[in-house]
Amino acid sequence: MTTPASLANLGLPPVYQVGFVVRDLDAALAKYEPLFGPFMLQDYGVQSAVYRGRPCDYVLKTAFGRSGNLEIELIGWVSGECPQREFLEQGCEGMHHLQFRVDDADAWITKVRAVGYEPIWYSRLSPEIAYAYLERADDPLIIEFLQFPA
Repeated sequence: MTTPASLANLGLPPVYQVGFVVRDLDAALAKYEPLFGPFMLQDYGVQSAVYRGRPCDYVLKTAFGRSGNLEIELIGWVSGECPQREFLEQGCEGMHHLQFRVDDADAWITKVRAVGYEPIWYSRLSPEIAYAYLERADDPLIIEFLQFPA
């Protein structure tokens, strides 16, 4: 079994974002805006990714706030298959993932496989932009790699 220290030894950059999945985005905004606001709402419309090996479309409502250098993302599921829907269907709400900004998402996916992480959600939006959510057995926390130009 791998230990959390094994992940730390890979040289991950600092956590860039903490993502929270919420059932009601408006209620979450009212609750968390005093802590992390003001939030910027973002509507990406219908998006596509590979989720658990299958292409899927999904729609999410998102809002972004900050705590110092740390980005706070609130995510409300609207439709489609994605990790956020799965999280809510499991009866969960709250902290969902940690995001790391990386130069090469695919290289990091390969690196963290050595400590038990497997990609469950992936999309390459352009040669410069990609995201991946990864999980490992017996660990409820998802990690996200976001490859995004500065």
